[in-house]
Amino acid sequence: MSLKKPEEQPSGRRRFLQKSLSLIPLAAAASTGVVSLSSPAADKPQGVLSDYVPAYFNDKEWKFLLAALDRLIPADANGPGAVSEGVQVFIDKQMELPYGYGRLWYMQGPFADSIPEMGYQSHLVPRDTYRLGIALADQHCQQQYQKDFYQLETAQQEEVLRALEADKLHNDAIHGKLFFEQLLENTKEGYLADPIHGGNQTLASWKMIGFPGARADFVDTVQQPNKPYPLGPVSISSKRSV
Repeated sequence: MSLKKPEEQPSGRRRFLQKSLSLIPLAAAASTGVVSLSSPAADKPQGVLSDYVPAYFNDKEWKFLLAALDRLIPADANGPGAVSEGVQVFIDKQMELPYGYGRLWYMQGPFADSIPEMGYQSHLVPRDTYRLGIALADQHCQQQYQKDFYQLETAQQEEVLRALEADKLHNDAIHGKLFFEQLLENTKEGYLADPIHGGNQTLASWKMIGFPGARADFVDTVQQPNKPYPLGPVSISSKRSV
């Protein structure tokens, strides 16, 4: 997925989310989350808290994550962005689960570059990918702008993210493309996940795409194709959209 210019985001984000709905993990930690401090560009969170303390990311990494998420899914006319919906909380929680440690995959060597159909081939687990990837991005920002990523202007941040996506940034420890793909995948998952996992705290993404969530009965609507679902989404914990 390429980053889009601001004027393209309102029309493209709904399609982006609709295509991404199938990427939501079927299982994740059954723990509630609260949202961290939002980025300056994000609207004030609705119905979520602001006292979350990250379990994995340090302060510098957390600032990068907030800024990057605000560029990947910014707030716009369609609804809140990733930060105000708590996607950073979702990602931080994932890093402390078996997923973050790579315990869900076969992680023995040999490791080699391969086609996507062969599955994940890196020796890095998600925790390492984030730590090394953020360090790679901030090192580039210091060399190029004498600032960290979160301190850059919006256009500069998007330029750095595009460079990561295109694998123009890399070192002996990590390729930028691997980090960008990890970040983008988890961003989509967190934005579309049930709020019980940390993200999508106001159910905004479900409301945007017309997903009913964990409602128990769909009998009246299953036989009505192409007709919008009339009721708002409900989470696993019975949380409803605001």
